[in-house]
Amino acid sequence: MSYVPDAKRYDGAEFRRCGRSGIVLPPVSVGLWQNFGGVDVFETGRAVIRRAFDRGVTHFDLANNYGPPYGSAEENFGTILRKDFKEHRDELMISSKAGWDMWPGPYGVGGSRKYLLASLDGSLRRMGLDYVDIFYSHRPTIDVPLDETMGALAHAVQQGKALYVGISSYSAQRTREATQILKSEGVPLLIHQPSYSMLNRWPEEELIETLDELGVGCIAFSPLAQGLLTDKYLDGMPERSRASAEGSFRKSFLNEENLTRVRALNEIARSRGQSLAQMAIAWVLRDKCVTSALVGAHNVEQLDNSLDAVKKLEFSDAELQKIDQYAQDSAIDLWRGAREGTE
Repeated sequence: MSYVPDAKRYDGAEFRRCGRSGIVLPPVSVGLWQNFGGVDVFETGRAVIRRAFDRGVTHFDLANNYGPPYGSAEENFGTILRKDFKEHRDELMISSKAGWDMWPGPYGVGGSRKYLLASLDGSLRRMGLDYVDIFYSHRPTIDVPLDETMGALAHAVQQGKALYVGISSYSAQRTREATQILKSEGVPLLIHQPSYSMLNRWPEEELIETLDELGVGCIAFSPLAQGLLTDKYLDGMPERSRASAEGSFRKSFLNEENLTRVRALNEIARSRGQSLAQMAIAWVLRDKCVTSALVGAHNVEQLDNSLDAVKKLEFSDAELQKIDQYAQDSAIDLWRGAREGTE
C-alpha cells in the first residue's frame, strides 16, 4: 500500500535549535547504525521510518558503512525514500558520515580528501540523492592533517553535495581547531556527534562547554549505551541479543558492577513513571546544549517507547543527585581510542 504521512505529524512537535545555526532538530532523531542493513527485515525498517516521520521526526542519520553489509543501510534507506518520501525530501534532514573503514586498501578509511569525497559520492548514489543535509567526518584521524579533512568537508559544501558539515568523536581541542579551519573556508561547523550516556559521560569533561561557546550543536549517539540502559539486560544476557553476538556490544559490558548500576537506575526510572530507556534519553537532553538524542529501533514498539521520552524531560535536583550515584563511567566507550589517537 502507498504511504500517506499523518497530516497532523507536526501538531505539538517540538524542535531544538542546533547551536547558533538556522537549523532545528527534533529532540529524538533516528539512527540507522543497527537494524537497517541487508541482513535485517526491510519492511520492519521501513515501518520504523514511516512511524518516526508520522510522529514528527525529521532527522535520519546514516554512515557509509552502516549495515551489515557495508552500504546496505544507505541502499535500504534510499529505497524507502524513493517509495515513500519522494514528495517530502525538503521536510527531512538526512546525514551521512565517513571515517571508519569502508573498502579495502589505504584509500578506504580515515580522513583523507580522497576517501571522504569518494565516500560521499558513494553515499549519494546508494541513497539516490543529489545532496545530504549534513556530512560528517566520522572520527578524527590523527595521522592526516586536520586542514585536509576539514578542507574536504568544506569542498563537499562548495560542490553542493552537502548543506552542512559535522564531526564525530573529536576531542574538545580538536573541535576548536576544526571550527577555526572550517571558518577560514567560509563553512561553519554545524554539529558534533559524541557518544554520550549515563554510563559514558566524557562530553561533560570539556566538550559540551566548548560546543556551547562555539555555537555548535550537539547530537548524542548511543544514549542508551547500545541497549544497556534498557530493560533488556536487567536479568543478565538474553538469547539472541547483541551482547550474545559479540559485535559492538561486548559481553564484558555486562559485568556485575554495571548491572548493579543499571538496576538502580531502572528503579529511579520507575519512580518517575518512565521506562529506563525513556529516562536515559531524557537525562541526555537535560542540558540545553544537547540538540538531539540519536536512537535506533528494532521495531515500531521500541521506537515509540524512545520517542515517548519527551513526555517527561524535567528532573528535580533530588532525582539528578540520586542518578549521579549510579551514572558513572562504565568502561563502555568504544570510541575513546579514536578520540585520543591511540587507534
